Amino acid sequence: MSTLTVHHLNSSQSERIPWLCEELAIPYELKTYERVSAGFAPSEYKALHLAGSAPIIQDGDLTLAESGACIEYIAHRYGGGALFIPPTHPVYPQFLYWWHWANSSLQPLLNLTGALSRSGVANDDPRSVVMKDRIDIALRMLDTRLKENDWLAGTEFTAADIMIVFSLTTMRYFYAYSLGEYGNVVRYLQRVGTRDGYQRAMRKCEPEMELVLGAEPPKNSFGITSKW
Repeated sequence: MSTLTVHHLNSSQSERIPWLCEELAIPYELKTYERVSAGFAPSEYKALHLAGSAPIIQDGDLTLAESGACIEYIAHRYGGGALFIPPTHPVYPQFLYWWHWANSSLQPLLNLTGALSRSGVANDDPRSVVMKDRIDIALRMLDTRLKENDWLAGTEFTAADIMIVFSLTTMRYFYAYSLGEYGNVVRYLQRVGTRDGYQRAMRKCEPEMELVLGAEPPKNSFGITSKW
């Protein structure tokens, strides 16, 4: 079988892929890329795939982008479907919901709200108010889910957890929002931080980064600090 290569852009959602590989003990070659001016990916990274975005993996003749696609591919091709809940499992609907929710609902909200802030839109602008209200609703939903569940699918750690953690951690270097009102989410991140797979992955792909596993965002953020 060919060597799986993970192309990781520093401070990006491609951190999900080394984490997956470490959790499943899947051998991989890690190539890291530093961001250039204005935080963009370097030209050699963009040349790997037409999307030009992180993550990107290569496996033989295959070059694949998109977090969800990369995670599903690796987990099924190399991990026998590990960290994915089968349709016959009682918690399958919950797993399916949160697996898609992370990148289909929460991450777009954060991206758009951060973009509004960086473009100079005021905090009291109706667009900002609406987006921040939506983020609050989303985080309260997540907090409720984690009130009586250690992981998104229940008692079992799954790919849904790998998908969501970037939005709650490293993303706060770009849009520095607080989790102070969402105690269950903070305790969830503390559980994530104790996982050996997460620790190994982050040491390899982000050795100089201070991990954002607490309630407050990092002091030295790359983008805009939210006041809400």
